[in-house]
Order: sequence, then C-alpha cells, then structure tokens
Amino acid sequence: MLAAMPRPATSPSPPGDASPRDRGDACPGTLRLHRADDGALARVRVPGGLLTAVQADALGALAGSLGDGELHLTSRGNVQLRGLGPDCGGELADRLGEAGLLPSARHERIRNIVASPLSGLDGRGARDVGPWLSALDALLCAGDRTAGLSGRFLFVLDDGRGDVDALGGDVTLLAQDDGTALLRIGTARTAVRIPGAQAPQAALLAAGTFLDQASGTGAWRVSDLPGGAGSLFDEVVRRLRATGTGTTSTEDRACPRSSDGPAPGVVTGPHDGAALSVGIPLGRVGPAQWRSLTDTARHRGRGELRLTPWRGVVVPGVERRRAAGLLDDLGATGLVVGPGSPWAGVGACIGRPGCAKSLADVRAQAADAVGAVGPLPVYWSGCERRCGHPRGEWVDVVATPDGHRISLVRGEVRDAPVSVPDSPGGLAAAVAAARRARG
Repeated sequence: MLAAMPRPATSPSPPGDASPRDRGDACPGTLRLHRADDGALARVRVPGGLLTAVQADALGALAGSLGDGELHLTSRGNVQLRGLGPDCGGELADRLGEAGLLPSARHERIRNIVASPLSGLDGRGARDVGPWLSALDALLCAGDRTAGLSGRFLFVLDDGRGDVDALGGDVTLLAQDDGTALLRIGTARTAVRIPGAQAPQAALLAAGTFLDQASGTGAWRVSDLPGGAGSLFDEVVRRLRATGTGTTSTEDRACPRSSDGPAPGVVTGPHDGAALSVGIPLGRVGPAQWRSLTDTARHRGRGELRLTPWRGVVVPGVERRRAAGLLDDLGATGLVVGPGSPWAGVGACIGRPGCAKSLADVRAQAADAVGAVGPLPVYWSGCERRCGHPRGEWVDVVATPDGHRISLVRGEVRDAPVSVPDSPGGLAAAVAAARRARG
C-alpha cells in the first residue's frame, strides 16, 4: 500500500512549472475544480485505485460535508466529488492532504495510473504489480519534469492477464512470466522487453521522451503526436539502450487483451484468503454503500479498497469461509454482487442535470431500462462526447435532439446505428435487442 505522505501546500502550481500546454488542459483535479451545472467538481486521482480504509473514510466524509453525498467512480479508477460549493477548494485540499490523497500539489493531476485490480489476489497474472505502482507514483511525484504531463496522460500496469492493457494507455507495462516486462507506447503492438525490476524507471523515461517530442505540438497524449507512436517508440528504445537497461530487443507480440474487469462475486486465490468484487450501479456510491465497503475492509479485510476502471470495488483479504456472507451483506445495500443483477454491465455518463452539454437525463433513462439485460455491456451518453465510455465490445446509446441512437461497438468498428424516438418502452426494447446481438 502507498504510505500517507506529508500534507501539501494548497496553492496551485506556480507559473512556469509545467509546459505552456497546460494553459489549455482543462482536466479537473483537486486544486483545479471544474464548474458543472450541479456545482463544482473535483477529481481525486487514486493511483492503481488503491485506497486505505482511512482514506476511504476521508473521501466519504468530504462527499457528505462538501458535496452531494455520493462518490462518483471514473473509468480510470479515480473518484469524483460533485455538487461542491464554489469556495471549498482550500478546505478540500487540506483534508485530502491530511489523508495522504494529495502528496504533491504540482503533480496531483498527472497521477493517472491504472493497475490490474486483482493482481496478487487470485493467482493469475505473471507478477503482483503493487511494487511497480508504488515506485512509479513516487517517481512521478518526485520529478520536476513530470509536472508537464497533461491530466489525460495514462500509465497502465498490467500483471500479464491483459485486463488493463486493453484500456489504451500512453505508456503500458505488461508483466511477463520470465520476470521481465514489455513496455508499450500507445496502442501499438510493438513492445520492448526490459528487466522487471527496472520497469517503473523505464515508464518514467518513456514519459519524459513523450514530453520532448510533444513540445510545441499541442499533444496531450501519444495519439496526438504528429508522428504517432512509432517515432516515439524508436526514441524510447534508443534512450533505454543508452542507459544500459538490460535486454532491449524489440518484438511484435500479440498480447492477450480483455476489456472485461473483475466479475462481481467472491474471488479466491492460491492462499486461504479471498476478496470481494462488487459493481457500483452507474458508478455512483451512496453514503450507506460506502460505509458498508469501508467497514468490511477495515473489520473483515486487510484495511484496503481497490477501485477498478470498470466502476467497481475489490475488498481484499477477507476470510474465505465468511466471504459469501459478507458479499450478501454488500448486496443488501444495492451493490452488484453477481452476474444476475440487472445493473450488471450498465453504465452512463453524468447526464442532465449535472452536465450542461447533455441532451437527456441518461442515468434516469438507464434506470428505466435496467431490465433490458443481455450479455453485452451498455453505456448511455448524453451527447456525442461519450465521456467515460468503455472499451472493447459494447452497446452505445447516445441521446440526440430527437431521441437516441443505438449502435454496437467492437473495438474500432462501429455498426450502423439505429435511431429510436423518445419512448421508454421502445427504447428499453431496442437496448435489450442490441445487448443480445452479440455475446
């Protein structure tokens, strides 16, 4: 687990600390709040989704005293606080700092790291990526240069099972059975093999190389670079070789990828312990649900929660013989604890009234159609931006001025959309048909 760090200053980064591109980077953080229709919004970065029970308590208390009472999970395993008052920034930063959730005021928006949430728990994967996570986060927060990364740049730490690898990181580390790691830039299939012990330093080098190539281009992420990922990859390999970083032979490798997160239920592994995996309906956690999760982690687990990029929560370290009963208790609060839940696979953006760009209250519409079950996940978006949409294969439901447009997405391929007028019954039937179209 990441140790609590000293309380940071509450002022934003001084001018000149980051690259000039930051003037256009509107990604919210905890020191730069976003003004939404339902109040101010703060996005708290949680590297690897890893929270201690104490930190989870702090987030729940802040949501209750400063926000709308709920915690909103994101597609990167972070937490958003919504409905904040316009003048709460100083108190929010102070309290997050006291909980160890704001270790560096200059780096807080760039701590975007996702990690395989079941790593080290279920016996799958090539290695536990927890040490990589701690080391990379510390390296990011310690460097002056890394403050120039945008709030959108994403690091991915995959333990070899291919789950978070499918999320399309800018810099990806993929653990291998022989103790090495594959370093990938962007979504290209070409990778470089490096010693596992040097993986966090290699990821940092890759990020620094990106900053060099992005200078003056306006690129926020690898996909924005004029030359794409190829030239960046070649330069990263050259710099790795110059530092003498172990084996650096390149290879084309079709690594297994799965866009699915942990299934809800009891997770068992090679040891006596177990973990609980639950889904969060629409990514929104109410106060009673959050207390149930934190109390379970503190009193029945090992004092830790793992937030997943699929808007779920894993509670590690429970006794296997008590796991099923504890899961039932969490299910009683409305959390998704098994594949039979009508909420399984259902997601949505914030929609109206929280977002001025949204054309509909898509969360209410998703709730009305929640009985439209099927093997495919479905994601409801209030506008064409599709904020927080999943990857892989999914049913895309987008609000339009005249109703909704439904299409099936398979990676980079999108089937011809079907337009459905505003009719609750007709919309639910169309979504159900689309969710059964593949599987």
